[in-house]
Order: sequence, then structure tokens, then C-alpha cells
Amino acid sequence: MPIDMRGINPAPVTPFTPDGEVDYATIKRLGSWLGSIDGVTSLVVLGHAGEGTFLSQDEKSRVIEAFVASTDSRLPVVAGISLEGTAVAVEESKCAVRAGAKAALVYPPHGWLRFGFQKGAPQDRYRAIYEEAGLECILFQYPDVTKACYDLDTQLEIAAQPGVFAEKCGVRNMVRWDTEVPIIRKANPDLQFLTCHDEYLLHTIFDVEGCLVGYGNVASELLVKLLAAGKARDYPAARAVHDRLFPVTRTIYHRGSHMEGTVALKEALVARGVLETATVRSPLQPLPAGAHEEIADALRAAGLGRAEIPA
Repeated sequence: MPIDMRGINPAPVTPFTPDGEVDYATIKRLGSWLGSIDGVTSLVVLGHAGEGTFLSQDEKSRVIEAFVASTDSRLPVVAGISLEGTAVAVEESKCAVRAGAKAALVYPPHGWLRFGFQKGAPQDRYRAIYEEAGLECILFQYPDVTKACYDLDTQLEIAAQPGVFAEKCGVRNMVRWDTEVPIIRKANPDLQFLTCHDEYLLHTIFDVEGCLVGYGNVASELLVKLLAAGKARDYPAARAVHDRLFPVTRTIYHRGSHMEGTVALKEALVARGVLETATVRSPLQPLPAGAHEEIADALRAAGLGRAEIPA
């Protein structure tokens, strides 16, 4: 049976020690806190927010194991699968299974970002991961400013394949969202549709069963309320949560590059008392002076104080 992602599915950061090593003890702290929030339904690790492409295979496996242990296996862990070739992505998936992952968030090969993809190649990637590694898959729709963004027919074909149980849609084009999402959902009524539009949650929250967002690192308590309002078609309630979160959204995601959001998430987790340091790995860089204070002020304005970490 597919895992149930009908809720908030944070994409946790990967904490590092000040000298750049993976901090597995802090993974336990982060995962146990996120897992204690009512309405959080899974943890999606090794994504962009988790700096998954910056880790060795051994580190990836240990990160999965640490997040699984952080909730005593109570919450399913989804692993980002990002290696380029299909065969090596299958091997990466097999490692994820051995480490305890219950599903795969399947990245397009990064070469497609620049050069595009051949017809049928994405379908084959999903088929191989499911059939050869045994991992059920989440269709990952990239922004349409990239050449790795799937056209509607490709999305429909992937969504109809055995083993594909959800779509994480980050198209970041609201014309395409409004046009394509109803078609995909009508053709695949059992597909769990998930928004990953951290900075466009208000627009997308009324069309989904869940959120798969890096934003869940720091604001899951409020995102649970936002999703409930979306499912209830309660625009005033959703707008109130959006407006409360907007200063945080601005300080984390309205930056020069969306990748800076990962660094800002770590600064926010330091401010909330979950991480001790906002260390990132190159090519990410620290934020400029004053950013931490700006993020901390926004969190306080939203009523997001220090996290209550389970003992």
C-alpha cells in the first residue's frame, strides 16, 4: 500500500557540525520534533532543502537511517533519488530501501535541466526504480523555466504507471497549475497531489491533499492550519494563515536564489532552538550579515517561538 501523505510532509534540512560533517545527533532532534507535530505525515529527506546532492552515498544512507530512528519508525521516510543515470538511480534506490525508506521522490537527471529529455525517458526512470528497487514513487514536477519540466502528456503517462502514487508539483506557473492539475487529478483520482510551492502556498492549497515543502522545517504548526483551511475551502482562514506567515515567507524565500532558502531555513531552525549552527556545504554559502536577525524577527512576528523538542 502507498504511504499516506495527506498532510504536511516536511523536507528536512541535513544538519552539519561547524566543520561540515553530518550531525546525526541533531538529525534525531530535528526529526523527533517534526514527528511530534500533529498533522505531519512523513519526512522527505535528501531533497534540495536537505542538500542531498552534496552528500556521499554512505552519508545518504546514514541520513535516512537517522531520520527513521528519530521517530522510532512511526513516520514513513521518503528518500530523494537524484543520481543521473537510470541504473545508478536504481542502485541509489536499493540503498535507500536498505536504510529504511518507504518511497522515492524521483528527481529528473540534472542534465535535463539544460538539454531537455527524450520522449519516454522519464517514464522508464520511474518504471525501473519501482520494478527493480521496489520503491513506490512520487512524480516530481520541476519549474517550467527548466527543460526538465514535464509536459501534460508525460505527467499523465507517469502518473498512470504502476508504483506512482503521488505528484509533487512545483511547476511555479499558475496558468499551468490551474490548467493541468484538474486534468491530472480527474485522470488519476487516487493520486495524492502535493504542492511544493513554498512561496505560492495560498494559490495552490485548495487543490491538494498535502504539502511537501522545505517550509515544513520551520512552520509545520501553521502549515497544518493552512492545509485544513484549504481542504475546507475556507479562503478567509487560509488567507489569515498566509498573512501571518508572510514575513517569514519573505525572509526565507524572497531572496536572489531559491537555493538561498535552504540556508535561511537553517538560520530559522537556529532561531527556533532546533539547530545549533546554520552550517551548509558548498556550493551553498552563508547568508549576509543581519539575515539571521531578520529571520528571527519574522518568526517572532508570526508567533513561531522556540520549538518544544520531545525528551
